[in-house]
Amino acid sequence: MSDMTILPADLMAMSVAQIAALPAAQKAAIHRNLIDASEWIKATRTKFDAALDAAYGEQARNALRDSGRDYGTTHVSDGPLRITFELPRRVSWDQQRLSEMASRLTAAGERIEDYLDVEFSIAESRFNNWPPALREQFSPARTTKPGKPAFRLALIDDIGA
Repeated sequence: MSDMTILPADLMAMSVAQIAALPAAQKAAIHRNLIDASEWIKATRTKFDAALDAAYGEQARNALRDSGRDYGTTHVSDGPLRITFELPRRVSWDQQRLSEMASRLTAAGERIEDYLDVEFSIAESRFNNWPPALREQFSPARTTKPGKPAFRLALIDDIGA
């Protein structure tokens, strides 16, 4: 371990200002280590979740079915271990059919907003390719806000410059 290495516990104890003041090489090392750690955690979580499903999934799904449910929360035990199993309901809607049904409701004089949540959006790439006159008409309805900034660090020696 070099004197450039900052251990996770040390990093957690440091203030934002202390981290910001670190030399560039240390920031690059921390950045790489965090990427590696995130990837490891994600892969390990996926594998562990698959192992839990292999160990308890069938028993938990059977417990849900035995209680007359296809989705929801149930509990199973493995010796001293109590496992809470949550199987959420994921609903999706056929957009074409909803559009057709919305048209029928509107044609029948119904207020569509009483039945459906309608949200309009425009892909930014489409908007940018519209003729200026059309963009001008829609611009008052468009709001832009900055997203979360992202940083990628690479030592200049590593990128060949």
